[in-house]
Amino acid sequence: MPERGQVYLAVDIGGTKVAAGLVNSEGEILFKTRTPMNSTGSAEDALSCVRTAIDSITSSASLQVSGIGISTPGTVDLRSGTVLNPYNIPCWRNYPLGTAIRECYGLPVEVHNDGNAAGLAEALWGSGVGHKLVLYVTIGTGIGTAIVYGGRLYLGRTHAAGEGGHMVINFQGPKCSCGKSGCVEAFAAGPAIARRAQEQVQASPAHGKSLLELAGGSAAAIKSETVARAWEQQDPLATRILEETVDTLAIWFGNVIDLIEPDVIVVGGGLSGVVASWFPRLREQTVLWCNNPHCREIPFLEAKYGADSGIAGAAAVCLSGKNYIS
Repeated sequence: MPERGQVYLAVDIGGTKVAAGLVNSEGEILFKTRTPMNSTGSAEDALSCVRTAIDSITSSASLQVSGIGISTPGTVDLRSGTVLNPYNIPCWRNYPLGTAIRECYGLPVEVHNDGNAAGLAEALWGSGVGHKLVLYVTIGTGIGTAIVYGGRLYLGRTHAAGEGGHMVINFQGPKCSCGKSGCVEAFAAGPAIARRAQEQVQASPAHGKSLLELAGGSAAAIKSETVARAWEQQDPLATRILEETVDTLAIWFGNVIDLIEPDVIVVGGGLSGVVASWFPRLREQTVLWCNNPHCREIPFLEAKYGADSGIAGAAAVCLSGKNYIS
């Protein structure tokens, strides 16, 4: 276990930004900053952006850090810290990010997938505290999951476990970005919500008047955030679309509960606030799709860290190191 008072330099990498911060061993974010990310240039251009973020932290804070944690999209070879296939950072395919950062700063470095990292942070310090088996679900541009048991990530033999967003709930459903058809992500993530709204507004502009107005008159400009705003204004079409989304998620959650029976389900990601507003319906609908007689006892909770989940997650994997279940 880390000594009380240790501080970690945490880096959250995305397609357009690099967020970095200092996080202590109690999960408190002491300082944070945000800089642009160049994901369309060369691998070294992208590395330079990460170094800029790290340098901005080290130049602004005098605290001594115990290591650097990095949260990044896509699959990561955890033993080497190599980023294998980050979908929104194409210049980093099979890129040895951990080695590059370690050579630059001479500190221990842990690199991990962003969804798993955020889930670990929620289990250690966030809404999952006090629960043995935590299912973390991030809902936004995609749907990702992390399984944390006893404060340790469960990753499977090859570290590829926990891809719950690509469980098929209807094989005749739309094509998913992963290549399969009918994944829950293809039905309930942000782009899927936007697509359904666009289709229904195009089919009936009169019923989609509010959505069109919020999108500046263009159905193609409707996003999941547009649907959420229209729902907040009590628009019937937006309400129906979100009801469909929640009911679809309930089918998936019922299956997941039957499979692993988590002690708590923590929901994070860009759409977590919207989904949390629908928790009462989600609980009731999930019961209809679950055989577990104790289904109602499993709480749905909104994630603690919100937009800072990547920073907290990077610190969590730095703290935990290779202490995961495989």
